[in-house]
Amino acid sequence: MAAIALRAGDSLPPITARERAILTFALPLATFMMVVDLTITNVALPTIAGNLGASYTQGTWIITSYSVTNAIALPLTGRLAKRYGEVRLFLASTALFALASVCCGLAPNITALVLFRVFQGAAGGPMIPLAQSLLINNYPKEKKVMALALWSMTVSVAPVIGPILGGAISDSYHWSWIFFINAPFGAIVVYCVAKVLYRRDSPTSPAPFGTVNFLFLALGVGALQTLLDKGKELDWFHSDLIVALAVVAVVGITLLIVWERRDPDPIIDLSLFKSRNYSVGAALISLGMMLYMGTVVLLPLLLQTWHGYTATWAGLALAPIGLFPIVLTPLIGRYSRRPDLRPVVTLSFLIFAGCMFARTSFAPQADLKFVVLPQLIQGLALATFFVPLTALAFMDTPREKMASAAGLFNCVRTLFGGVGASVATTLWERREAFHHTRLVENIDGINPLSIRALESLQSMGLGESEALGYLSREITKQGYIFAGAEIFQLCAFAFLAMIAVVWLARTQRGA
Repeated sequence: MAAIALRAGDSLPPITARERAILTFALPLATFMMVVDLTITNVALPTIAGNLGASYTQGTWIITSYSVTNAIALPLTGRLAKRYGEVRLFLASTALFALASVCCGLAPNITALVLFRVFQGAAGGPMIPLAQSLLINNYPKEKKVMALALWSMTVSVAPVIGPILGGAISDSYHWSWIFFINAPFGAIVVYCVAKVLYRRDSPTSPAPFGTVNFLFLALGVGALQTLLDKGKELDWFHSDLIVALAVVAVVGITLLIVWERRDPDPIIDLSLFKSRNYSVGAALISLGMMLYMGTVVLLPLLLQTWHGYTATWAGLALAPIGLFPIVLTPLIGRYSRRPDLRPVVTLSFLIFAGCMFARTSFAPQADLKFVVLPQLIQGLALATFFVPLTALAFMDTPREKMASAAGLFNCVRTLFGGVGASVATTLWERREAFHHTRLVENIDGINPLSIRALESLQSMGLGESEALGYLSREITKQGYIFAGAEIFQLCAFAFLAMIAVVWLARTQRGA
């Protein structure tokens, strides 16, 4: 049975400015709720695990179970929207996500919490791409980029807000409120979107679900996401489990691509990559998020571990990155209607690179201003990153493929963000070990600097063993700072290299 020719809401008058304002509030709120939930549990994980009588290793499955099912559900968005309608799917997804959140807060033990997190991640998968698709499709053509700008603002700010909110709730209230707060926000989103769009759903088609496609997708993407989440904990490829997951991921994704190319009705629409702009945009958003999320994870670790910051102060020191995206979003959205967005993205990468280079001069005595200023300036890079790059990617995407394109786009963005976080923390520890070994070589009875250092510490009343212990801690601290500087420098050069890729995209004709 073919899809109906008209959209369900085509016989209705266009939505009013007031209704559009409601959508502009509700749909980004749903995105904000989802992105915050990806990061809010990281800070509270020790508290949750301790309260439920679980080890930290068991507790990490609270994060892994959610991220795996969420990563699998994201690329299914297009197929499910085609079958059930974008609006109905979004409403069901949001309602089930809120329900699962309440169940997580009520979980009596770690096993129940992990199971509810599986449900929560699967239910919430379609929320982000559909919020993006519904907002763009319900704005007039000349204002679609502004809609994208308003939606993207939440993606920029939420990863910073999540850890701060998680720390504040776990410190001041019971950890369950990390999940309970999703319920009222979910109810508001469902009410607002249903009121405006329930009778304006997209056309549906009873296409087969594609069991074999889904099996390959679940195996490949699920194994890859689990590998990224557990790799560092299990020492990567020194673990048989990680090796097995890598094999399953490669085989599953390869079979998925081969099967999807032969399937006349694929789950993942690989034809989207025939568009040069979509391919360039997906590649750059993935690499950019990999570098950005790597530093988002690394900076708090560096500040808390070796600069003496508490979790709350580390979060507050990183918070200024959200200022420019909030203030400049309308201006960037207005500018992004111009035909050539490549200079804007180039500016973003140059600012990212400059901020990364600034962080290579971190020192043990770095004050708060030294931390905050690069964060503030990097907010300008974020403001000129998400909106223009996403607008560039979706420039040639037909309306009927928007949900599929958004689902795939957000899937690769999320996966590569996980790659960045895992690689950055692993590289940080391994480079510290390298620098630690090199620095220790200078502590002996011959080097005059080490002799003077030991004599100075002993003159302050420390015994020989205490003085050596103090020097060992300082060497470890210096090793981690050197390792962090190397990673920031590597990210800076990567952002500069990405500028060449931006100019492979096409410009659009006319304003």
